[in-house]
Amino acid sequence: MNNNEVLIVGAGLTGLSLAHFLKKHGIKTRIIDKSDRPGGVINTIREEGFIYESGPNTGVLSSYELVSLFEDLRENVTLETARKAAEKRYILKNDKWEAMPSGLISAIGTPLFTLKDKFGILGEPFRKPGNNPHESVADMVVRRLGKSYLDYAVDPFISGIYAGDPKILATSYALPKLYALEQNYGSFIKGTIAKSRIKKTPEEMKVTKQVFSAEGGLGNLISALVLSAGESNISCGISDLKILPEGRLFRVSWNSSNGSGNEELFPVVVTTTGAYSLPQILPFADRTSLEPLLQLNYARVVQVAAGYTEWKGLKLDAFGALVPGMEKKNILGILFPSAIFKDRAPVNGALLSVFMGGMKRPDIYSMSDNEIVSIVLDTLELTMKTEQVPDLLRIFRYEHAIPQYDKSTGSRLEAIGRIEREYPGLILAGNIRDGIGMSDRVKQAARIADQI
Repeated sequence: MNNNEVLIVGAGLTGLSLAHFLKKHGIKTRIIDKSDRPGGVINTIREEGFIYESGPNTGVLSSYELVSLFEDLRENVTLETARKAAEKRYILKNDKWEAMPSGLISAIGTPLFTLKDKFGILGEPFRKPGNNPHESVADMVVRRLGKSYLDYAVDPFISGIYAGDPKILATSYALPKLYALEQNYGSFIKGTIAKSRIKKTPEEMKVTKQVFSAEGGLGNLISALVLSAGESNISCGISDLKILPEGRLFRVSWNSSNGSGNEELFPVVVTTTGAYSLPQILPFADRTSLEPLLQLNYARVVQVAAGYTEWKGLKLDAFGALVPGMEKKNILGILFPSAIFKDRAPVNGALLSVFMGGMKRPDIYSMSDNEIVSIVLDTLELTMKTEQVPDLLRIFRYEHAIPQYDKSTGSRLEAIGRIEREYPGLILAGNIRDGIGMSDRVKQAARIADQI
């Protein structure tokens, strides 16, 4: 019986961060995970002179909680922010990379947007705010900015963040800060100006919105979190997990990786797993209660790491390049990790991360490795002007890569609230709510630790 111990289901970024923050509160934790290693989808691989990620490549420093986490762990991991030279973003239009505008002059001259929409944006501050809380990202952008901004700015942005479809994602849930600008200030432009005039606290000054990783890869962040949580407090490779309420406690049973059975009582249980796993691990929750969670759709994503010991293609002088759906290509975009961070490829070499699939092309997930390699090589030849065959080529598939925050999100959040109220001490966390980014995961973990 562990009356003073919190059980965390899932040893990904959310679960490990939660254990770290609870430790700061003086609360003991136990973490269990079905995978054979901690870290969830975050995994850094070192091979043949390359350092590449099989999961997320980067995050954004968009919460103080994330900044605080790196400060806490600074003896064991070093924050690395993107090189200044990698701030540029490219968008594909007519088989040519065009830089996203970074200021007024470049916004006027860019071929990405129509002349009508460029002039039309002058009227954005005077347009009425929307009143539909479930309005799609696509509808909101067209209404306020124009269709070319949707096609060649927001659509590729949504592909890069959610691997999603802006016609399906609800702005209020998928892009809550953008939604709040219109609701609170009546306009994107007026809201941005007003917020820029608000004096920031010292904590807010640290939230730089910079793209980040960890020196040597994000796997080093996971290693530092494992040290913080205590390696002996983490059990991986577990199976047959069941959670059952018993009075004011929860009886939790599972099989260890060696096949031995475990059964213990915990006062607090936090799940950080995907919605699809909840019926099995929470057998006491009736199907009606869980149904809104089970409606959550996930983008299926394929990521291909391509490494070159000597790069002979286009100059890699940007964060990466995104492909709008209008361009009818077979990829979502290409990141340039070796341009963003140091030591990711040999000197004079290059490391690319190609993303495919998503909500618009779920079929790509089921393609053979040969078909995927063919698409990657053909696309790189067309867009990156290289006929080179990569010296390193690795394919990673994620069936439940990114949850899609569509108009059903409100029902899901209500269902989570009902379940948690009915079973005090049970907390349903993870990316089923509160955002999908690394910063969102750490921020959620800190808040749940305070709640506990």
